[in-house]
Amino acid sequence: MTTSDRAFVNLSGPGKPLRAEPPDAAEFAGLVKSAMARLSDADNAQLSLESRFDLAYNAAHALCLAALRWHGWRSSNRYIVFQLLPSTLGLGPAVWRVLAKCHDIRNLGEYEGHLNIDARITSDLLRACHAVAEKVQALPPIANPTGRR
Repeated sequence: MTTSDRAFVNLSGPGKPLRAEPPDAAEFAGLVKSAMARLSDADNAQLSLESRFDLAYNAAHALCLAALRWHGWRSSNRYIVFQLLPSTLGLGPAVWRVLAKCHDIRNLGEYEGHLNIDARITSDLLRACHAVAEKVQALPPIANPTGRR
């Protein structure tokens, strides 16, 4: 069992946030399309930092979820898609820690009304999101049910 497989298995099972579910090419394509539209908008420096942060965070989440789904897993926890980036896309702490920090910032904004962002965290988020996008777009197509790509 590879380290990646072990990470998925360790987080799956009764009461755990992951469950195996066959990948779906249409779902994957929809997540990537939505994410890329949001990322393109997030790159627009004419928008407010709050809007850019929100768009980039949601793009990153959709891309990370697409990578998880590509591997045949679904999560009931938003954070897990970032935590598993080393296993899904081979991305290390320089990317997933930024996304984890932005997840915390997003939660404070969503649930407590305190969105504490600045130009640096937004820039770091955009950079991390572009790194994820590059890796996701390089994934091979999902095999259809007959096993052909």
